[in-house]
Amino acid sequence: MKGLDHLEHLDKQLVDELAQVARETVRDELRDQTRRRRRTATLYAASGAVALYAGAALALAVGLALAIGLPGWAAALITAAILGAAAYALREAARPSAPQPAPDRAADLAAGHDPGVPPAGGTGAVAGTAGRTAGAAHPPVPPMPPAPPSGAPRPERPGETDPGTGHRA
Repeated sequence: MKGLDHLEHLDKQLVDELAQVARETVRDELRDQTRRRRRTATLYAASGAVALYAGAALALAVGLALAIGLPGWAAALITAAILGAAAYALREAARPSAPQPAPDRAADLAAGHDPGVPPAGGTGAVAGTAGRTAGAAHPPVPPMPPAPPSGAPRPERPGETDPGTGHRA
């Protein structure tokens, strides 16, 4: 029995050493990755700063070129309008675009009706599913019942009396 206790101690020591080596290896790898990412981020930041100065120099050049034939204030105003239009275009390009309709719904939408919405006065049970194919992009909308089920509690409205108790809500 004494030999088994010694082996258990050695096994635990081996497991502890392996865990320590694994932790150090992971730590070293993370340190290397962080160092590479930091260098990449620094280069991107420097690139952005240089691009900012290049844009300012370009705006100055446009303003000076316009100032040859125009008064200085007009050249500055035109340059500002050009930069404002460019900023607006970039902002619009950065916005997410509206989702495009699914191909099977594009013809229905072009015709002016949405097959997922029942027509006015329809029940929605059959009218909303007319012309739909299996596997369409959007399932049909179930119809709304005209009244809540008999056992369902009614939503309380201020000033109404509760039919069960006769008290005002």
